[in-house]
Amino acid sequence: MNTLLPTTVVGSLPKPSWLAQPETLWSPWKLEGDALAEGKHDALRIAIHEQSLRGIDIVSDGEQTRQHFVTTFIENLSGVDFEQRKTVRIRDRYDASVPTVVGPVRRERPVFVEDAKFLRATTDRPIKWTLPGPMTMVDTLYDDHYKSREKLAWEFATILNQEAKELEAAGVDIIQFDEPAFNVFLDEVKDWGVAALERAAEGLRAETAVHICYGYGIKANTDWKATLGSQWRQYEESFPLLQSSSIDIISLECQNSHVPMDLIELLRGKKVMLGAIDVASETIETPEDVANTLRKALQFVDADKLIPSSNCGMAPFPRDVALAKLSALSAGTNIVREELARSAPKAS
Repeated sequence: MNTLLPTTVVGSLPKPSWLAQPETLWSPWKLEGDALAEGKHDALRIAIHEQSLRGIDIVSDGEQTRQHFVTTFIENLSGVDFEQRKTVRIRDRYDASVPTVVGPVRRERPVFVEDAKFLRATTDRPIKWTLPGPMTMVDTLYDDHYKSREKLAWEFATILNQEAKELEAAGVDIIQFDEPAFNVFLDEVKDWGVAALERAAEGLRAETAVHICYGYGIKANTDWKATLGSQWRQYEESFPLLQSSSIDIISLECQNSHVPMDLIELLRGKKVMLGAIDVASETIETPEDVANTLRKALQFVDADKLIPSSNCGMAPFPRDVALAKLSALSAGTNIVREELARSAPKAS
């Protein structure tokens, strides 16, 4: 697209209260059967409308048709037993009861492709679809079959590549892989994480993105952030590897974080999806807050490669808060667009 500083949302948006319990991760559906299928698509239409109404340029499904950004994909794979559960440490941060890998993992059918076709048919704007990344999928399971995080990640990468190619054929413009685990398992990122991610994106003509953040605004994540000190430098490990990778867009958290802005320089040449909306606070950013974040980032990334976005998904927010934050994102971006237009050299 030709829009300067195109805005987008990283992942989830709150679901309507008639579809699922508000402000809750893994919220159970309130509908069943055909009514649930219809309700999901109605919610998807609403998400598209709300994004468009608030000036979001690259729209997504807002993850309206899934309960969780990782587990909904895994539920559709064979080789994973959701009845046989174990307690594991997620992202080295909190304990959770997770399903068990009991045999070879396989994708028996497309997971999100029909929903992506529906999204494509509902809007003429560029569309983005999110998938969990291989390392983050591994970190959301108990592996009783492969006995190797790396081997399981490579299996998932192959499966994700199959899904991504069908999403591309359905008309998706940007395919984003969510890898919050990249901010935790830094040695694995170097050893096999980036390579597995590239395998997931192999052969795609659609633009590819990887989203690396510090997590949803839930207590386990905010407590962890409080232990990271005055500067969060995890990106310093992954950015040089991603700068030389085949991934087109790197998505990162910036608003109200302790990430040194100059780390973006490590991505020079790549597109940067910059988190300018905080998902750990219900305080609504002002347009000037957003504009200030973008101005700082523009010291380290060219304007034609900057994509303003949110820090992470907004599913835990009240809907009015999330929508107000989308409006702030667009308004702040417009301030900077106008500034860039005024400072551009005049044609002779």
